[in-house]
Amino acid sequence: MGCRFDITVVAANEEIGYINIDEAVAEIRRIEKMVSSWDPDSETALINKNAGIKPVEVSVELYKLIERAKQISEITDGAFDISYSSMDEIWKFDGSMTYMPSKEMIKKSIANVGYEKIVLDPEGHTVFLKQKGMKISFGAIGKGYAADKTKELLVSKQVVAGIINASGDLTTWGTKASGEKWLIGIANPLSKNKIFSWLPIVESSVATSGNYEKFVIFDGKKYTHIIDPRTGYPSQGVNSVTIFAKSAELCDALATAVFIMGKDAGLSLINQLGGTEVILVDSNNKIHKSSGILLDNNP
Repeated sequence: MGCRFDITVVAANEEIGYINIDEAVAEIRRIEKMVSSWDPDSETALINKNAGIKPVEVSVELYKLIERAKQISEITDGAFDISYSSMDEIWKFDGSMTYMPSKEMIKKSIANVGYEKIVLDPEGHTVFLKQKGMKISFGAIGKGYAADKTKELLVSKQVVAGIINASGDLTTWGTKASGEKWLIGIANPLSKNKIFSWLPIVESSVATSGNYEKFVIFDGKKYTHIIDPRTGYPSQGVNSVTIFAKSAELCDALATAVFIMGKDAGLSLINQLGGTEVILVDSNNKIHKSSGILLDNNP
């Protein structure tokens, strides 16, 4: 999936622990085979190949993942959208960009984006992308989904506790071998090696979206690498978003969506969703949080 997975398990002995970790790795690879848009043989690649041509029958598992992704698009007014990958990459954040793209270029870049153009048939479990040139990818939900499925597998194998960390999108269950709760450190957006808060998490998941590293500056204005799929412009006003929820998949998707929606709309959405919390740092480095978060700066 183009990212690092760290797997921690609490086991009776080292040998059993390594067997559990091998099973977890096999599950992550299985999911990657299904959701990777880079693998020409994956179900996702087949959907993309047939964009504007015909519906593609997929496994129930992938169908349901796409169905949930569309539901998240609906509640976030399209701020989260798995068809974002058909955007022409007119913004470059590798240092090569020397001018701001024109309005016409930006408008054209999002011509094939739109979750409402993903047609699902629940009878035949088919997925159809209405326009030629459309593409879906799971960059903003796949890591979280893989973390959830891996946790589910290990729990079914009677693994009493652990952490699946997919490059910062992580899910936990049980407690440390000592009986203490797992502690999650929230990075300071001004210095990602520093922690501004420690939060205990029990049977829960967390994901963060941030703009610390990739950005360009034109006319004194900073444009970050997280692009709003509805407008084609980089999102403004937020430095980082950390979401807490039961499922890592939901955390992963909502972290991106809230970052794009901005402080007011993002906080309003999270406060309406049961069992979901957010810590948001705005572009002035002011911390905002949803109603259920109590910050404690001491581990």
